[in-house]
Amino acid sequence: MRYITIALAKGRLAEISIELFEKIGLDIAEMKTKTRKLIFVDETYKLKFVMVKASDVPTYVEYGAADIGIVGKDTLIEECRNLYEMINLKFGACKMVVAGPESMREKLKVMNDFRVATKYVRVAKDYFYHQKNKTIEIIKLNGSVELAPLVGLSEVIVDIVESGKTLKENGLVVLEEICDLSARFVVNRVSMKMEKERIMDIVTKLRDLQEQEGNA
Repeated sequence: MRYITIALAKGRLAEISIELFEKIGLDIAEMKTKTRKLIFVDETYKLKFVMVKASDVPTYVEYGAADIGIVGKDTLIEECRNLYEMINLKFGACKMVVAGPESMREKLKVMNDFRVATKYVRVAKDYFYHQKNKTIEIIKLNGSVELAPLVGLSEVIVDIVESGKTLKENGLVVLEEICDLSARFVVNRVSMKMEKERIMDIVTKLRDLQEQEGNA
């Protein structure tokens, strides 16, 4: 029997994913030890877990290096890979928003030709070009996007917001909400045909767990 490989996004998403797998009876003891290893094996169920950067999870799954992945919806939208999105796991919930100074709230409704700083270029383009019919200049940043409006690099930002604390601390507010986000369970299209029974067994157990916890 071949191993089914599951790609997990390093960090908090991986930690919660590991807890889920433990609840549905998978052997994740090795993953709970402090180690720098990137590959873990469950010999009982012939599963292999690989730890990768969140933005790389869809790539691993699309190209078949992993059969399954757990990753945030924000990454799926931005990467736009050819995958099956099977379950909304509902953890890691947050929102994709347009944020900036309060003074931009009314201006944003009528402005054109302004600058938007973000690491989510695809999301920003789709929202402003196609949904709002606005002409913008996108400035790609990889970190601390909240700084951009404060130093005049951009008028607004497109970013993920969970509590809004970071925005508030930097004098920014949510101006418009783009979409809700959370962790998703995704599957390689070929793997779904070749290993449908085994993959659906995991899917069913996770869905049953969601139902039990929802009714608890």
